[in-house]
Amino acid sequence: MNGAHIADTSDFAERAVIERVRGKRSIAIYRIDGEYFATSNICTHANGLLSCGQIVDGYIECPLHFGLFEAATGKARSAPVTRNLATFPVRIEGTRVLMQLSD
Repeated sequence: MNGAHIADTSDFAERAVIERVRGKRSIAIYRIDGEYFATSNICTHANGLLSCGQIVDGYIECPLHFGLFEAATGKARSAPVTRNLATFPVRIEGTRVLMQLSD
């Protein structure tokens, strides 16, 4: 995976989840226990911004209705969410967070 530079590890100094926009995509990038993951930033239930939510035991909690998604896999895990999130491969190169975007 080549990947595009989407963030730096220092961007996570104050938050475990940040938003990045690439083209028309809003992406949530997570740092959980030293690992990095990326999903769509838009909740599949009511279009809430997941980057405004909280990380709870490896899950991202939507700030609108508190549904949970697994940050690592994008899987919907708690009502009211039922549809999974799109995920994107992430790797770290030095302090750069690189992400593979498909078309």
